[in-house]
Amino acid sequence: MKNQKQKPRVGLFVTCLADLHRPSVAFAAVKLLEDAGVDVEVPRSQTCCGQPAFNNGDLGHARKLAIQVIEAFADFDYVVGPSGSCMGTIKCHYVELFEDDPDGLKKARDLADRSYELISFLTNVMGVTDFGANYNGTATYHDSCSGLRELGIKEQPRRVLDRVQDLSVNEMEDSEVCCGFGGTFCVKFPEISGRMVDDKCSRIAESGADTILAGDLGCLLNITGRMRRRGEITRSFHIAEVLAGMADGPGIGDGEA
Repeated sequence: MKNQKQKPRVGLFVTCLADLHRPSVAFAAVKLLEDAGVDVEVPRSQTCCGQPAFNNGDLGHARKLAIQVIEAFADFDYVVGPSGSCMGTIKCHYVELFEDDPDGLKKARDLADRSYELISFLTNVMGVTDFGANYNGTATYHDSCSGLRELGIKEQPRRVLDRVQDLSVNEMEDSEVCCGFGGTFCVKFPEISGRMVDDKCSRIAESGADTILAGDLGCLLNITGRMRRRGEITRSFHIAEVLAGMADGPGIGDGEA
C-alpha cells in the first residue's frame, strides 16, 4: 500500500475580534482551509497577537504576547489568520520586538516565514481560487491598510470573488484609503476617524453595491457601525463568509448574537 502524502498542518489564528464579535469568520476559515486540503487545528493557548500594545509603544506587553503566540504555533507547518492586521503584526513586526534577543529573533523569523493571511494563503500557497461559492448580490471590496501595505494583498481577494457565482463586484473610489479604524487610532483621534469612515461610507454608497466585503473585521465593524448610524442598510460580510457559503444569515451589525 502506497503511503499517502501527509496534509499540511495549519494552526488557525482566530483573532480577538472573530472570537468576541463574529465567530462565523473563524468557522468559515476552517471550512475553506479544510476544503483546500489541509488539517486545521486551533491552539487553545493562543491569545491576542499584541498589536494594540505594539502600536501604542507598550513593547514589554507586546513582547510577552508575542512569546505566547510563538510558543502556541511552534509545531505547525503554517499559521493562518483571517486578518491582514493580525497577520501583519506576526509576520512583519514580531522581529522588531526581539532585535536584542538572538534566540527570540530566530523564533520570530521562523514564525514569520510560516505565517499568512487567509486569502493569500489559499491563493498563493494552496493555489485555490474557486470555492464553488454563490452570492446573489453586488459587492464592493475595501482594502485594509495592513493587508494591503504590509502583506501585499490586493488582487487575491478580487481573483476569488470573480469566481463567485451570481456576484457582481463594483469597485468603489478610494478602495485603498483607510476607513479610520486603525486599531486604537479611532480611540485617540475620534473626530478624524469619524470623518474618514464617513468618507468611506459615502464611497461605498456611490459604488451602488448592496454589500461591503473586506478581509479584516476591525474595518468591517467600524464601517458597518457608521453605516447603521447613517441609516444605511448595505450588508456587511467578511470575504471568508461569502466564499464558505456562510453569508445567508445576518450580516455584521445586523443583530447577530
